[in-house]
Parts: sequence; C-alpha cells; structure tokens
Amino acid sequence: MKKSILLSFATFLTLAIGIAACTTDHVVPIPEPARFAVTTVDTTLRAPIGLDMDGDGNLWIAEIGTGNDDGAIVMLTPGGQKTTVISGFHSAAGPESNEGLSHIKYMNGKLYILHGIDGILYVADVSSFKAGNPQIPVASLTKTDIGTYSRSLNLTDPVNSNIFDIEFDGAGNYYVADAGANAIFKWDQNNGNISLFAKIPSVAGGTIDAVPTGIVFDGSKFLVSSLTGFPFAPGNAKIFAVDLNGNVSIYKDGLTMLTHIELSANKKPLVTKFSDFALPNGFVPFSGAVLNEDGTVLAGGLMMPTDIRRTGDRQFHVISFALGQLYKLTY
Repeated sequence: MKKSILLSFATFLTLAIGIAACTTDHVVPIPEPARFAVTTVDTTLRAPIGLDMDGDGNLWIAEIGTGNDDGAIVMLTPGGQKTTVISGFHSAAGPESNEGLSHIKYMNGKLYILHGIDGILYVADVSSFKAGNPQIPVASLTKTDIGTYSRSLNLTDPVNSNIFDIEFDGAGNYYVADAGANAIFKWDQNNGNISLFAKIPSVAGGTIDAVPTGIVFDGSKFLVSSLTGFPFAPGNAKIFAVDLNGNVSIYKDGLTMLTHIELSANKKPLVTKFSDFALPNGFVPFSGAVLNEDGTVLAGGLMMPTDIRRTGDRQFHVISFALGQLYKLTY
C-alpha cells in the first residue's frame, strides 16, 4: 500500500512539474505596439504638460494654466472623477505659449513636480490624498532650487535653464533633464547634493542645441529624448543614451522635435513628436505623433503632444498641450 501511495505521489509531482514547465515555456510575450487605437479621455485640461500614474490607477497631471499664476496639479481617478490637488503655481505668458510647470513623477506616495522657468523642484506628499479632498497648499511643499545651480555653471551662452523632466535610478537617486542648459543633473540620496551628471551635446554638427525633454531609466542606462533648437529641422532630434557614469552616446537619430520618452513593457523606448515646423507659419497643426524608437508612427495626427506614460502592459496615456486633451492609447 505504501509503495502504491508513493508511486502515485511521485507521478503527481512529475505531472505537476511538467505542467509548470510547460506553462513557463509557453508564456506569451507582450508584443511591441504596431499601431495604437486612440480614445479621448478628457478635454478640459489647461495647457497640460506632464502626467504620471500611481499604483491605484489615478492619473496625476501638471497644468501650466492660463498664464495668470494658475498652474495646477489635478488628479483623475480611473472612474473619471477629477480633483484639483494643488493650485497657484507661477504661470506666465510667454512669447509662444504660457510657461510654468513642466513634468512630474509619482514615486512612493510622493509627487515630484518640476517648475521649468522658476527652476524649482516641489515635492508633495500625496500618499493619503483622495478624490474630493481639500487642496494641498503650495506653501506646504518641500522645495529644491535646481535652476540657480544650473545657471551658475554657465553651460550655455546666453545662460539658460528650464528643468523639464525627472527620473529615478534603482538606488534612490533622481536625475533632472534641463532643456535650457542641455544637461542632466543628479541628486544624490546619500548626501543630498546636486551635481552635473551629463552634458548633452549639440546636434547638426554642433550648431544647434539638443534641448533634452525626457529621461527614462531602463535598469542599466538612461535614455533621453531631445527637441532641438530653432529652426527645428526634421531629422535633427535624437534619443541619447547616458550610462551610470554620465557618458553620453547616440542611441537613435533621424527624429524630429521629441517632447517626451517612455518605455514599453519590454523596455523599448516610445517617444512623442511635438510637431513639424515650417516657415513662415511655424508649427504645423496636427502633425504630432507617437513613434517607436525607429521613427515609425504608432499614432499620428496629434496636436502638440508633450507627455506619454505607460499605464498598462498594452496601454499608454498621452496629453495634447495645445488642445488640453488626454488620450488613452491601446493595442
């Protein structure tokens, strides 16, 4: 009887292991997107510039506002309820568009908020914030002045700074892409110091500023998208790779006016193209797009997109700065 039971148990284990191995061997990989279906989620945003998502599926969006010191952070729940989380950020009328907040990052219950023209990184504890809660006062936020340090290095002539995007590595340090200084700065979590991490080289034979606009970490290196400076010639924009020692190389080139970068589930970069540009009229309406790393259009006909975030294995969200709209992209 014992032998029979042991043999039966051994047979069961063999079958179980075989089934598990078979299941593992036949895991269906997540394919890279070939084309996105685009759905409009919200049409009431005020010059949105950056977004991120938390672990509960809430979307956090930075609005530059109308140029009257009315920049804000809003939260959109998965059910569509919108709440203004923080308002009253500096917002100014610029020569081409309103200026103020730039990109944001949600990390471990905190929202990291970049203010491009003021050069300030705000940090808000939103771990207990719920839809419908009273606003968090701007004055209560932690502030770090990055712009003053950036300008002190005289990296550009004339001196310029516009802190634009933020990313974390796996060790708790954060990195800020400065679109004005054409540089990446590092905040060291061990000592709280900010330092120059990498200088992004000029393009077009060294004659045009790179203008870094987005930064992501793929686990071993950073990938940085670039807009390029005037005259925004097609093909001048690049995706740069920056290793953990700050060494810069070209990952992909031949692109045009990139405003942000995100990784797919397979850690392949996707980028937003802001627009085509042609004199005398300037930016060409509805010529923005989402592209893969090779420049293939995955979603076209967009109006000045400025951010893309992966919000599911096969789902992304994108914002239109010009139209104040939020889109869901699926494949």
